[in-house]
Amino acid sequence: MLFRKIESFIREYLTSNSNKILVVDGARQIGKSYIIRKVGEDLFQENYIEINFVADNEGNKLFENVNTVEDFYFTLSTIAGDKMRDKKNTLIFLDEIQEYPQFITLLKFLKQDDKYTYIASGSLLGVTLANTGSIPIGSIEIKRMYQLDFEEFLIANGFSTDAIFTLEKKFLARETLDDAMHEKLLDLFKKYLIVGGLPDAVNEFLRTRNVVA
Repeated sequence: MLFRKIESFIREYLTSNSNKILVVDGARQIGKSYIIRKVGEDLFQENYIEINFVADNEGNKLFENVNTVEDFYFTLSTIAGDKMRDKKNTLIFLDEIQEYPQFITLLKFLKQDDKYTYIASGSLLGVTLANTGSIPIGSIEIKRMYQLDFEEFLIANGFSTDAIFTLEKKFLARETLDDAMHEKLLDLFKKYLIVGGLPDAVNEFLRTRNVVA
């Protein structure tokens, strides 16, 4: 299981009773759904509800024409009615929200109703937002997520957070590392440049130690 810095941000949001709905934006395959699901299932357990709008659009299109809060509640209740409790006990994760752009506007009204806890994700939302007539700026908080950075890659390869902190202190103080550690970090940085930061690629590298696989 890969360490992602954004996990603490998501966890803090979901336990803060925020007056905005968090929307995690970023490219596909960087782990947005995974990390939200991990935190959501941990905090809300059996009352965690996930709707993937890409899967819905490729399937029965239940949510395609949903435009009101009432219609959303009704449609949701047909597939997850037993999990719909209250705001404190129910998290609804709207995954790949760009697939149904009307939901970006609908977030404002879902927040105003404040019946459940919500979080959303989107892939490259800039284009969708540019083509959305009514963006609920006061009701959403957009957090950009990226692929694994080098620090996260180091942690995946066995470095502790304390080790990262020490490296940062040395860097800021312009202190040199001994030759062995310098070579180790340089080797890992070269591997990071080749493997990249997509979680699937990093996990495959950790499993095989092969940068070509």
